[in-house]
Amino acid sequence: MRTSTDLLRMKGRRVLITGAAAGIGKALAHRFAEAGADLILLDINEAGLARAAEDLGAACKVTTHVVDLSDRARIDAFWGQPDVSIPDTLINNAGAYRMRDFFEIDAHYLDATLALNLESALWMCQRFIARRKKAGGVIVNISSVEAIVPFRDDLIPYGMCKAGILALTRSLAHAFGRQGFRVNALLPGAIKTPGTEQLRKAALQRLNVDLMKTGYEFGARLSLGRWGLPDEVATVALFLASDLASYVQGAAIPVDGGFLSS
Repeated sequence: MRTSTDLLRMKGRRVLITGAAAGIGKALAHRFAEAGADLILLDINEAGLARAAEDLGAACKVTTHVVDLSDRARIDAFWGQPDVSIPDTLINNAGAYRMRDFFEIDAHYLDATLALNLESALWMCQRFIARRKKAGGVIVNISSVEAIVPFRDDLIPYGMCKAGILALTRSLAHAFGRQGFRVNALLPGAIKTPGTEQLRKAALQRLNVDLMKTGYEFGARLSLGRWGLPDEVATVALFLASDLASYVQGAAIPVDGGFLSS
């Protein structure tokens, strides 16, 4: 019987992580590197991507690609490169908060939100599965607690996207499980990232009472009594991608400090 350490080891595997320049994506890169995986990192932020790769040092083999994941043509161009190594694990992490009053949502705003937060994951999964139909693989999609419990009225399209990520995850698990694909999702909530830190600072600088109140109320629901760290999402993603989770399929696992249970 293989030991737990052996089951967790990712040596010899190639892991593609989107949105890898900062926050949860950067934490994912560090955890998978520590487990021995080779990494393919994607982000639109070229400077941040370079820093993320540099921070990994010689821990693993790393290739980086600057890709606008909100543009399907750019995704197709990435997968069409002859020198791109085909990963056996795909982590769809790229996304962004897009706040707007419901009555101010227009077609351009909605299209942009859907393209990055939902459609990019679909196109990446489509390409990944097509390339690995004979070999199978692992997909971990990063959703959000917002998919289950809407918390702000100006995040409606974002919540739609994250709920769509759950539907995509379960549909792919059902459709391709017998072909050797394991597909699961994580639902982070209350994670300290550069994005959430910018929101906090903006609320203080502008004395945005509504945003400050949201942060307080969100924090009050956390039964662990604190916000989480990106690494606490990354460790659960590593579990799902590893052989420790060999019988976990179509799951949606909260990493939220107890937010959804409160």
